[in-house]
Amino acid sequence: MRVHRKLVPQKIPLLIYVKAPSHYVLIICVKRADKPHPYQSKVKEEQMFCYQCEQTAKGEGCTRIGACGKQEDVAALQDLLIHIVKELSRIAAEGRTVNVTDAQINRFTCKAIFSTLTNVDFDPGRFVELIGEAVAKRDELRARVSAAGGSLPHADGMIRIPPGATQEELITKGESVGLKSDSSVDPDILSLRELLIYGIKGVAAYADHAAILGREDEEVYAFIHSAMAATLDSHLTVDKYLNLVLECGRINLKTMELLDAANTGTYGHPVPTVVPLGVKKGKAILVSGHDLKDLEEVLRQSEGKGIYVYTHGEMLPCHGYPALKKYSHFYGHYGTAWQNQAREFDAFPGAILMTTNCIQKPRDSYSDRIFTTGLVGWPGVTHIGDGDFAPVIQKALELPGFPEDREEKTVTVGFAGNAVLSVADAIIEAVKSGTIRHFFLVGGCDGAKPGRDYYTKFVEQAPRDSVILTLACGKFRFFDKDLGEIGGIPRLIDIGQCNDAYSAVKIAAALAEAFDCTVNDLPLSVILSWYEQKACAILLTLLYLGVENIRLGPSLPAFVSPNVLNVLVEKFGILPIDTPENDLEAILG
Repeated sequence: MRVHRKLVPQKIPLLIYVKAPSHYVLIICVKRADKPHPYQSKVKEEQMFCYQCEQTAKGEGCTRIGACGKQEDVAALQDLLIHIVKELSRIAAEGRTVNVTDAQINRFTCKAIFSTLTNVDFDPGRFVELIGEAVAKRDELRARVSAAGGSLPHADGMIRIPPGATQEELITKGESVGLKSDSSVDPDILSLRELLIYGIKGVAAYADHAAILGREDEEVYAFIHSAMAATLDSHLTVDKYLNLVLECGRINLKTMELLDAANTGTYGHPVPTVVPLGVKKGKAILVSGHDLKDLEEVLRQSEGKGIYVYTHGEMLPCHGYPALKKYSHFYGHYGTAWQNQAREFDAFPGAILMTTNCIQKPRDSYSDRIFTTGLVGWPGVTHIGDGDFAPVIQKALELPGFPEDREEKTVTVGFAGNAVLSVADAIIEAVKSGTIRHFFLVGGCDGAKPGRDYYTKFVEQAPRDSVILTLACGKFRFFDKDLGEIGGIPRLIDIGQCNDAYSAVKIAAALAEAFDCTVNDLPLSVILSWYEQKACAILLTLLYLGVENIRLGPSLPAFVSPNVLNVLVEKFGILPIDTPENDLEAILG
């Protein structure tokens, strides 16, 4: 018998997982707390409080500076922006009942929410602008909805922002509506409310990416507004929040499908493509983040200028898209995951463009040659807001670039839904014959926190008759390993970005249909790593689909209260990762 304690807070009601031969049993032991837990404590004298990411301080919450680098002023401004967006959303939701909708407000809502996602925007000046725009849109929409006969709460209940409010005044307002501004909120309600908001942040990110490529859906916008409005309802029960959380999973599935259609409709279905990890002699631009449209513009605008374009981080799968790989100067991939960017950007001898999260504080050595675009921001870093990447190109031409060719390993990308399903017959036959024993979906976010080498070791120790499906930046723990093939089928199949999670759902659903069973009956195990809020949205989608026995790590979310965790364990069988050896033994027997 093995007792799992490492992911469980030790000074709150204690959850202990007891591993039996074929299942886990949950034991709840209540013991007197030695110090207040974030869900039960009174408001403390803290400069900020944020626990939305996996690396939050002490596994409880960041109170002086974010683990991501977020300063207290930005934390307060983000809290204020989210609160005003909730008020805007309540008006927008009521507006739909009297046939008042606004496409610009739909788009703005997603952009504002996405801006508060981890490692997106650290520039307080940008948040001051967003807050001003949110207030203006809120008040203008309120007048229109009221004139149309909508029923709205009295304006005195909304937070008031005087015209010309200073940044300091906005920060003070933000502190009054922060996460811990009301200590009377029930811990489980708080936990579910934040889980819902973080799920919505992921949905908003995917919806924004899709909208950039011209794909939108009114149902997605309607849910975001109604769900954000619901978080203002102090009478909402645990059961209603649970329903909203699962509905968020459904809407995220719809949004990921929308984004998949946007990407493939614009750039074609990815095809298996060998990508060099070396470099070519010459000038260079490095594109990081997630946005395909920005990469396309860089490639188009730099064509014929003697510059090679490289991907970094989650841009790696872009090499598989036919409409992008057609550019002859689109060469290879440089570096690994987001948390290694300081070292990797420092060594890159060209210009760098960050298109979406995850940006970190730039070192002085490259602060004059890194640029941001879209919703990304860092104080003092040149921002390109109009899609004209001439400054990036000019900087690349001024810099030395690589002095010589350098040959290194290659990796293969492009195994999205269509590519994998095109060989479904071979996969099905391999499973039926016993050649393929098991599939492991090992993916999600990467990060700097100790313990993430679990995923490397898990993949290395997976039996040779198993196939590893992967996606998102968690792949960089093992993306360049040669795992060989099974009957011509690669043992390591890179599905794509976190934005491509819909492909993984399509593959699992197709296999379940082929074997006439549920996804839970497939020889498939889900091993997730998480860091930020898009991973939360994907997890909610998996829960909505009824996927059971997901192993989650490297630590459990600080915002999930013990009672909420109990529900997730009992209803969905969510498990914390243990050791690769123990987990493989538990899965395969």
